[in-house]
Formats: sequence, C-alpha cells, structure tokens
Amino acid sequence: MLKTLKDLFDSLMSPESVAGMQGGGEQHAVQLAAAVLLVEVMRADDGLAVAERTAVRRALVEKFVLTPDEADRLAELAEGTARHATDLFAFTSRIDAWDMPRKLRMIELMWDVAYADGRLSDHERHVMWRIADLLHIPQGAYVHARMRAREAAGLPPESGLSAPGEPH
Repeated sequence: MLKTLKDLFDSLMSPESVAGMQGGGEQHAVQLAAAVLLVEVMRADDGLAVAERTAVRRALVEKFVLTPDEADRLAELAEGTARHATDLFAFTSRIDAWDMPRKLRMIELMWDVAYADGRLSDHERHVMWRIADLLHIPQGAYVHARMRAREAAGLPPESGLSAPGEPH
C-alpha cells in the first residue's frame, strides 16, 4: 500500500507532471490539500457512496482544471493521505491563504460532496463545520453555501440549518 502511494506521489511529482503545473510543487501541495479536505467529507459518511466519490473527482476537475485521469490520481493520493492524517490543520492552513470567494467556492464543493448521496449525516455536518471554522468562514456565508449546494443537489430546503456544535 505504501509503495503504491509512493509510486503515485512520485508520478505526480515527476519533472513532466510538475512542469505541467503552473505553480510547480506548491500548486501540487495546494491541490492535494484541497483534495484531502474533499475526501475527508466523503469519508465522514457511514459508507463510501459512489456518488460522493464521483463528486470529489468532479470538484477536482472543476477547481483545478484537471483531466479526469489527473483527478482520479489526485483523489487516490488524497484518500491515502487522509487515512494517515492526524488532523486537518496541515491541509486547511494551505487553503486558508486563499481569498474569501475562493474559500467559499471550496466550501460549496465540499457541501456538494456531502449531499451527493442525497442525505447529510451528522458526521459530515461536523466535518464541514470544523473545516469551515479552520478556514475562518463567516457563519452566514457557511449557511448560504450549504443552502446553495443543497438546492443544486435537488434537495428541499431544511428548516433548521444549524447542527449541534455548529455556529448559531
């Protein structure tokens, strides 16, 4: 397993791959951080739904203008990285440097992953709240991003959008 992850990381960091990325190694690190956060939302659910996995890859293609194959490789690397991560700060600290509109779009993409299977678990809600807090997302913007993602998923509006532990 570790050899497979190392091989994948090495292939993503090969001179050809790095040269193809405008920001080089730093851009790859930011892409991996964002992918890990998307995967953490996916992993927070009781089971790994195919719809959520697909939403992660779709978000990576949209956010970073990757090919589907590149998004698959990045998602696979992110899943391995997420399994061995002890906290979210190493990943959120890279994303927190973004401007607010870009961070809000990232939060919406994470909500898209959470709602991809048509429901929101308490664990997904908690992970989303933790990530939003670490990214310094204002509560109103957090709730609006959630409402937009819920609407995009074709789900009816919720009456109470705050969960235990979420900001009120």
